[in-house]
Order: sequence, then C-alpha cells, then structure tokens
Amino acid sequence: MIAYSLRRLALMVPTLLGIMLINFVIIQAAPGGPVEQMVARLQGGGNDATARFTNQQDTAAPRTGGVGDQSRASQGIDPALIAQLQKLYGFDKPPAERFVEMIGRYATFDFGSSFYRDRRVIDLILDKLPVSISLGLWTTLLVYLISIPLGVAKAVRDGTAFDVWSSAVVIVGYAVPSFLFALLLVVLFAGGSFLSLFPLRGLVSDNWATLSWPGRILDYLWHMTLPIAALTIGGFASLTMLTKNSFLDEINKQYVTTARAKGLTERRVLYGHVFRNAMLIVVAGFPAAFVGILFTGSLLIEVIFSLDGLGLLGFESAINRDYPVLFGSLYVFTLMGLLLNLAGDLVYMLVDPRIDFEARAR
Repeated sequence: MIAYSLRRLALMVPTLLGIMLINFVIIQAAPGGPVEQMVARLQGGGNDATARFTNQQDTAAPRTGGVGDQSRASQGIDPALIAQLQKLYGFDKPPAERFVEMIGRYATFDFGSSFYRDRRVIDLILDKLPVSISLGLWTTLLVYLISIPLGVAKAVRDGTAFDVWSSAVVIVGYAVPSFLFALLLVVLFAGGSFLSLFPLRGLVSDNWATLSWPGRILDYLWHMTLPIAALTIGGFASLTMLTKNSFLDEINKQYVTTARAKGLTERRVLYGHVFRNAMLIVVAGFPAAFVGILFTGSLLIEVIFSLDGLGLLGFESAINRDYPVLFGSLYVFTLMGLLLNLAGDLVYMLVDPRIDFEARAR
C-alpha cells in the first residue's frame, strides 16, 4: 500500500501540471482580461478608475494569467499606459514564461495577490474554506446516512409497497435540482410567504463571538440547516439507487444461496455477508462524493443563502477575470481532488483486503 501511495503521489505532479496548463491555455484565449477591463474602466470610469489604477500600481506585484491586450478596449489609450498596465498585471512576459513562474510559486503555495481585492489569494481561500467545508462535509455525511439505510431497505423489500413509495421520493430527488428546493425552503421557512424560522444570510450570526460555546454550535447549526437540507435532497437519490442495486446484485450471488443453505439467519446473511461486499463501491466513493458536493454542488446554494464560500469566490473571480484567485482556487481544488481520489482507493483497499492496486500495477 505504501509503494502504491507513493506512485500515485508521484503521478499527481504531471497530472496537476497538465490540468493547470490546459486551463492556462484556455484562459489565454478568453477575451476581456484584466488589462482590457482596466482600460475600459479608464475610458469610462474617470477619476475613480484612475485612482484605483494608481493605488494598484503602488501595491501590486506582477501576477499570472491573461490574454492579449491588443483589443478594441485599448484603442485611443496611450501605449505607454498600456505598457504600464501590462507590467502591473504581469503580462509583459511571454505566456510560457508566465506559466513557469506561476507553477514555481504555486509549488510553495504562493498564489500572489488578488487583482481587485488587495488581499493575498491564500488568505481569501482560507477565509472562504470553512463555508465550503461545512456544506460539503455535512451534506456528504447526511447523504450517506440517509441513502445507505434507505437503499438497503429498498433492496430487502424489493417490489413491495415500501419500495414503490420510496421510489417516488427518489424520483423527486432526481427531478428537483437542489437550488430549486433551496428556493422552496426560503419561501416556506426563511421569511418568504410563510414562516420565518431560519436565517437567510451568513454562516453565523453577527453576535456569534459573544455567545457561549453551546450557543455558538446551535447558532451555526441554525444557519446551516436550510442550505444542507437543499443540498441533501439533491444528492441522496443516486446514492440510494446505487446502494439498492449493489445490494440486489450481491443477494443474487451463489455465496448467499450457500450461506442460507447452511442455516444462517436472514439477518446474518444480509448484514454479515452481503452488506460488506455491497458497500464496497458505496464506501469507496465517499471522497469523490465529497469533492463533487464541495466543488460543484454548492455555488447556487451559496448565492441563495448568501454564504461566502469557495464556489462563490471562484465564480466571481472568473467573471471579474481575477486570474490569481482563479488559478489559485483551481490549483487548490485540483490538488484536493487528487488527494481525495487517492484516499478513496486506499479506503477501497482497507474495506476489502482482496483488492490490491499495488499488485495490479506490477
């Protein structure tokens, strides 16, 4: 297992480089980079834009990313000012040189500073991380706690009235996106047209620091109830059906018939033999499920409930062409995804010792 882990860690380096390179090249081709946006502000924003540029010129260092700035927005602007903007944002160097410098700094987790927020990227990511971790971790745990018992119960009672009616709930989970369910929760319970039981903004209340520790925990859970409920309803359906199908597949195998023929009770057969084998793929998929919820499932939820997390940060950075934040977030997301995928394989090996990825790699 150690040798396999070391090989996987070594393979993460070219994988991470490839992902960063592909995204770097794509962004080079995207119009409306930071230089073009600043030129547009200088053309239409008057003194405010000029003042912002002057302030950035005093505080900012060369940064990474960007597209060519020979655009319509630069027409009529002094070429010397364009050159200053290029140097300010680090676009006065060839793309290959900028990419090499970026990767060299990212190797030490030096992501530079935001173009527009006047803060270090690593500080921004650390500030937003608790929100995204809270959404991803609690949602994943709840999804598993609901889906596994429900999937097992559906498999054991396959074809019964319980299976049919619970399938209706699963269909609703498939059909209703989490953000639509979030809007419904807001209308019903967060000061919409009916009740006002839960807050609609933030991870904690403004007076959170003055509360006792039990009060802080309750306040945190109070704020997280609706967002997590919205994400859970959108994520439990597929895992429930995966659990049911995996359980049914194992029930129909020969070793189950043999165990029953030996006189074992049905409970012993199901939970002593079938459950462990059926749960392999479900348990091993926990890291991947967490990654999916953390990085892709929470953006609209963060917007609806005014939760300032990584999803919203990445979205705003893409819109504003804040390349240091965009590339820094991508680097962190990719690295965490690769590490969690490795964790998923290791969990698979721990759950079922018969699986040996190391032997297969020889």
